[in-house]
Amino acid sequence: MRIITAGESHGQGNVSVIEGFPKGIKIESEIIDIELKRRMSGFGRGKRMAIEDDKAEILAGVRNKITLGSPIAVFIKNKDLKIFAEQKDELPHLVIPRPSHADLSGAMKYGDKDVRNMLERASARETAARVSVGSICKQFLLNFGIRIRSYVTDVGAISSDKKPLDYEDILNKTRDSKLNCIDKNKEKAMIKEIENAEKEKDAIGGIAEIWIDGVCPGVGSFMHFDTRLDAKLSFYLMSIPAVKGVEVGLGFEYAKKRGSQSHDSIYYTKNKESRKNQTGFYRKTNNSGGIEGGISTGEPIILRAAMKPIATLRKPLDSVNLKNMAKVKAIVERSDTCAIVACGVIAESMAAIAITESFLDKFGCDSFKEIQCNYKNYIKNLSKHF
Repeated sequence: MRIITAGESHGQGNVSVIEGFPKGIKIESEIIDIELKRRMSGFGRGKRMAIEDDKAEILAGVRNKITLGSPIAVFIKNKDLKIFAEQKDELPHLVIPRPSHADLSGAMKYGDKDVRNMLERASARETAARVSVGSICKQFLLNFGIRIRSYVTDVGAISSDKKPLDYEDILNKTRDSKLNCIDKNKEKAMIKEIENAEKEKDAIGGIAEIWIDGVCPGVGSFMHFDTRLDAKLSFYLMSIPAVKGVEVGLGFEYAKKRGSQSHDSIYYTKNKESRKNQTGFYRKTNNSGGIEGGISTGEPIILRAAMKPIATLRKPLDSVNLKNMAKVKAIVERSDTCAIVACGVIAESMAAIAITESFLDKFGCDSFKEIQCNYKNYIKNLSKHF
């Protein structure tokens, strides 16, 4: 499967094309719209979210809500339209780059002092296209009992160590949350932290944890570095704008513990029907985050994405005017105070894309019937041998 997106932050819209998606999968555009709305949610979002009302229009690759096996094209229209492909716009050149954004690095890479040409594509607005793809992948994965959800664990210096019991527990505890957090007490402190940053015209980051439930053992591979499931998931999560760190399972805490304190002991029961992974094997802990040797174990896959504060500040930092190299303050574009909820939703989509690709690598990619048959035979043999 191959994915490409196109579109600028203030252009006509964002387009995504999915090549190699299986034939015969039912796709509901309304479900994509729900995911797009989730991406726009969360306490601390800016005025752009009040302008846009993202809706997915499936342009190709689907007939009567069933995928054809041909490339799928999805379009999301921008309401905040300012730049055009074939007519001149009235926007002035932007020659003052923002620290920690793609403005200056992009200007140097492409030899263009108008940083508008960099920020339009580098903007996180492009992730709307990714979420549309992620939703399509989620709808595919649901046929095999695979579900993905995120929740916020940290905002700035406020951290929660509460862990959910399972996927349903995340849904239940975040249902009425402004910050998609399962810890109601810490959420109040997180909201206060965002409010303080807003008053000070500053920005604040956070950490989102992603749970992937229902992946059978055996997805991914240790045969080549680029087929390792944890490597692929980490790569896809790191591709999200503003994400600067990714952990799998225990993550960096592994470095602080001895092996005897951190590795997941293996147990076996003859009652296979009680195990989600279709075998008698189980672990009482899941420090590996559901992946060992680059392969899924059958336990929930647990990831964390650390998001830096948004680069645009309403009280801007020092920068340089690219016309005369004079010291100035950075430009101010419309932005968020905190977008960690949206980051979690985008991370869900990127995880869904990565899992779908590795799943198709193992079980085939032409048609749903073929994949379903291969999957059932694999699970049957897995249960028989283990």
